[in-house]
Amino acid sequence: MVARLVLLLLLTAAVLLAPVPRLTPTATSAPTAPDPDPTPAPAPAVPAVGRAWPVGVRPLILRGWEPPATTYGRGHRGVDLAAPAGTPVRAVAAGRVSFAGRVAGKGVVSVELPGTGDPPLRTTYEPVRAAVKKGDEVEAGEVVGTVEATGSHCTETCVHWGLRRAGTYLDPLSLLPPWLLRRGPSRLLPVLGVPLPS
Repeated sequence: MVARLVLLLLLTAAVLLAPVPRLTPTATSAPTAPDPDPTPAPAPAVPAVGRAWPVGVRPLILRGWEPPATTYGRGHRGVDLAAPAGTPVRAVAAGRVSFAGRVAGKGVVSVELPGTGDPPLRTTYEPVRAAVKKGDEVEAGEVVGTVEATGSHCTETCVHWGLRRAGTYLDPLSLLPPWLLRRGPSRLLPVLGVPLPS
C-alpha cells in the first residue's frame, strides 16, 4: 500500500512539474479573426503612363508620398505640388473623368486611366475648379481645371495629386517616366576670377 502511494505521488509530481506543451495550429484548427488593422501589402507596380506634370513643367514638390505603416495609419497619400491659384491643372495621362465635383468643400477631379490593370488606376487632383465633367475623355496634358485659392491643406497654395487602385493609395510620381522626373542635364558654367595654371 505504501509503494502504491509513493508511486501515485511520483506520477502526480511528474505531471505537475512537466513543462507545458506548446500548441501549434494545424489544418484542423479553427480560423483566426483577421487583424483589424493589417499592414498593407506591398504596392503593385505602376506603369509609367504619365506624359505631363499636373501643374507647370517641373513643379516644386512641397510634400512627397509618405505611405502609412498601416491601412488607417498616419501618412501622406499623395504629393503636394506648389501652384498659385488659377494655375491650369492638366491630366497626367489619357483617361476618362470619373468624378468632377466637390468633396468636403474642395473641388476634386478624378481621372480613370484605362489599360493600367484591373481595377484601373485613378488619379485625383484637388483643390481644383473643374473644367471637365464626369464621362469626358481627356488626353495627357489636357486642362481638367484650375487651382482654387482655398481648400488646400498646404501652408501655401498647392495641388494635392493622388493615385489609387481600388482602395490602395500609390505614389503618383511612379506614373511619370524617368525622363519627366529628371531635372535636365548638368551644365558647365564658366569659372570667373580663378587664375589659370601655368
